[in-house]
Amino acid sequence: MIVFSPVNILLQDAEQNGYAVGAFNCSNMEIMQAIVSAAQASEAPVIIQFSQGAIKYAGLQYLVAMAGVAVRNATIPVAVHLDHGTSFEQVMSCIEAGFSSVMFDGSKLPIDENITLTRQVVAAARPAGVSVEAELGKISGTEDDLVVGERESFLTDPEEARYFVEQTQVDSLAVAIGTAHGRYRGEPKLDFERLSKIRSLVRVPIVLHGSSGVPPGAIREAIARGVRKINIDTDIRQAFIGTVKQVLDRAADEIDPRKILGPAREAVVEILREKIHLFGSAGKACRR
Repeated sequence: MIVFSPVNILLQDAEQNGYAVGAFNCSNMEIMQAIVSAAQASEAPVIIQFSQGAIKYAGLQYLVAMAGVAVRNATIPVAVHLDHGTSFEQVMSCIEAGFSSVMFDGSKLPIDENITLTRQVVAAARPAGVSVEAELGKISGTEDDLVVGERESFLTDPEEARYFVEQTQVDSLAVAIGTAHGRYRGEPKLDFERLSKIRSLVRVPIVLHGSSGVPPGAIREAIARGVRKINIDTDIRQAFIGTVKQVLDRAADEIDPRKILGPAREAVVEILREKIHLFGSAGKACRR
């Protein structure tokens, strides 16, 4: 049985050494291969994330089996994480399937209800050695079936973040500081002062969602101010689908999926290697 690396251990090293671990969303075999290949080539720890939409599309057992095959010969730490789980039942299914980390997203709920449900997840996950991520504040945009409009979104309150972490004892906290899921219509403006305040009050690693399309300088600043896990999804999708379109534009009669999806996989490898180096995690696999 393959045992995936605990996210809390990866993020503890990132905290001690001032970098961020890339958390990359995956929904098919080619993207899975690209994630592990890019991390292996960069000698970096990596987190493979599955969203509710990916699980619905591919099936939980298929995804776990693929991840197991992908990491069997890897010499880097690889974690498998549930991204934006919204029910206790789903979280438990992922824990039972062998995930090393889960996110319970109760950010749409009143804070007291979010705390109550997150506590239940932590209580179930800890005996299994599974890390728990939670979210406070609402990050706008669309993440598969999860939609948060701009009017609904709000930034994380630092004092609320402190109270939430104290009450739940989560391993990491996703915060809203101005990023969004999906494509940006303009350049995102991150509230770095808010991030610094949160980091001064919260003693667990900070997670930045909606990081695709955020300028490299802003990513570096976020890491300098305490972000230790950075989620990437849209950049992966754009690289993959963009390359598929290019291949079909050049060879409209191509019917071999391998000749269409293979180049798309390589495009994802290249963009993820860039992200890994941007996050400062290249060469950190030896710290396992």
